[in-house]
Amino acid sequence: MTSTFVKVCTAATLIPIAATAQDQTAPQAPVAPDDDAFLGTIVLSAPVNPMAEDGISVTSEGLALSNPADLSELFVAEPTIAVGGSIPMSQKVYVNGIEENNLAISIDGARQNNKVFHHNTTTLIDPALLKAARIEPGVASADAGPGALAGALAYETKDVADLLEDGVSFGGRYKLEYDSNGDVFSNSLGFYGRRGGFEYLVFGKHAMGDDRQDGNGDDILASGTDLSSLLGKIAYESESGHRFEFSAEKVVDDEVRPYRANIGQVLVGRPLPLTRPYDLQRANYALTYTHTNPTAMWDPTVRLSYSGTELLNDETDLSQQQRTLGETTSLSGELSNRFSLNWGEVTAGIDFYKDVAEIDFDSSAVPADSYDAQEELRNVGVFAQVRMEPTATSRLSFGVRADFQEFEARDEYSQSEEGLSGNISGEVDVTERLTIGAGYSRVWGGLELAENYIMNPNWTYPSGGLDEVTANNAYIAASYTVGPWSVDGKVFSTDIHNARAASFGDGPDVRADVEARGFELGFSTVWDGGFFRAGYANIDTKVNGTAADSFTGNYLTIPLGEFITFQTAHQFDNGILIGGDAQIALSYDETNDLLGGSPEIDSYTVVNTFAEYTPKQMEHLKLRMEVNNLFDEQYSARATYGQDFPTEVVSLPEPGRSIRLSAEIVF
Repeated sequence: MTSTFVKVCTAATLIPIAATAQDQTAPQAPVAPDDDAFLGTIVLSAPVNPMAEDGISVTSEGLALSNPADLSELFVAEPTIAVGGSIPMSQKVYVNGIEENNLAISIDGARQNNKVFHHNTTTLIDPALLKAARIEPGVASADAGPGALAGALAYETKDVADLLEDGVSFGGRYKLEYDSNGDVFSNSLGFYGRRGGFEYLVFGKHAMGDDRQDGNGDDILASGTDLSSLLGKIAYESESGHRFEFSAEKVVDDEVRPYRANIGQVLVGRPLPLTRPYDLQRANYALTYTHTNPTAMWDPTVRLSYSGTELLNDETDLSQQQRTLGETTSLSGELSNRFSLNWGEVTAGIDFYKDVAEIDFDSSAVPADSYDAQEELRNVGVFAQVRMEPTATSRLSFGVRADFQEFEARDEYSQSEEGLSGNISGEVDVTERLTIGAGYSRVWGGLELAENYIMNPNWTYPSGGLDEVTANNAYIAASYTVGPWSVDGKVFSTDIHNARAASFGDGPDVRADVEARGFELGFSTVWDGGFFRAGYANIDTKVNGTAADSFTGNYLTIPLGEFITFQTAHQFDNGILIGGDAQIALSYDETNDLLGGSPEIDSYTVVNTFAEYTPKQMEHLKLRMEVNNLFDEQYSARATYGQDFPTEVVSLPEPGRSIRLSAEIVF
């Protein structure tokens, strides 16, 4: 621990230079629409118009601070959110210890169904497209969507209103970025405008680079960059406030990756090539109607969306002589209305989805081994969520939803189920300084689709039907504030019962019980022009009553343990913003390698710093320099697969030190 804190203290001296600070009010980050104030909800947002008064956020919610290139950088300052994997297309997000596939995930309100292959990411997204990410860890509201077993995660992409000042009809931006580790170049260009009641936005980014190096200077296997992302939006708003918006978003990662994309190498079992091609494409389309001049009884949302993820492993020209195509899609919709009443508000409505997962495997070497398989799940949900302030010093939210499902698979197998979910959460200002809160949810997840890469055309579905998955979530939280100083804490738990853990050989109805227990502590302070915060989280996870392992925990959980995070920034009145963050993962031995051992996972400390400059004479220009992994730490992120199997698996390491330079011009 001594060397760990020496590194952190050394980094701290490089970041806040408070002695030279000028008198300046720290701008506040915008809050996502309809944001609840309840303790525990996490909102990461970023003002993206540098010409606005709050052009650079230096609050703890500032997404722009970390200039994230992938999901690990997006959530770097949140100790209860872990991201594993050094390659973006294989990164997985864990919220309070639970893998994101057990959360209700949406992009611009569109449901995501991305359980394609357990060796790649669940939701590949380019943070450059985002203006906000909202997380309801554990206890989620009824209107967050169906299947919120362990909470909800909603991504929101940029809008024209975020990018253009009032009275301006056209604009654009270009950004050039270079990362020294891997010689990664990225270019992004966006145009946006409005005329009359019409708005449009087009944004594109492409990044290319070689394999990256770890802290020891060795190449990270098949870690090259070939990422493209696109975002397009068109909207029309009438003078009376009727607004129609269509958005289309797509991310493509097409590169050679480790044979199992989230693992460096498996040292046991049948011999396999080290690498193979991965072509991963995820698309999201949403058509939304809202009313921008709502009344107390008319504040509607109507949405029809389609999302899909396609993964192609084409090995026909390699030794395996095979081709695997997996695809998951979701057609979903929502019709809801928010009623504003004297005592609070009620959001009520109906939603639906049709999820499909399919696999097409073709073997050139042994044609008889070729097969295809598919599962389909349809759901209709009815929900209502109440949000109110019973007194001037308290907030209360509670809701219920009913879901009705139809499941279909091979040989005309079908099954129908229905169930209820409920949630309640609230908080009370005990004094002007002390706030306490608590929440509980019981979630009916019902039936789930299997991952398509493990679907077996010879599966026999149980005559009594597939088991239904349910979950219970609870938390207690508190916050104490004195002037610019704040301390907060939270204790949380999640229990998932009968989670589907199907496997190719063991059948379609293998089940697992998952539990996560933990607590977090936070400390923060703000001053004129800056802030500092520190966080601590301790997360313990189990599968079937035994310490979680990364093999059994696929799509469920992973061994995590203790994390400490720091983040700070200061903005000077001369256009310079400096800051940095640090993440510490303490050593952890509550593991299970399936062979009776309990190997210890090593600790690590990673520090990142940055400086950003906007010249007063050229306010449309922003220059930035980052030094990531400042001390060239050799490590694998704690949520990376296989660290609990040190003699069987070589985990993918994270990149070593890198210098990232960028220049962005707004026109």
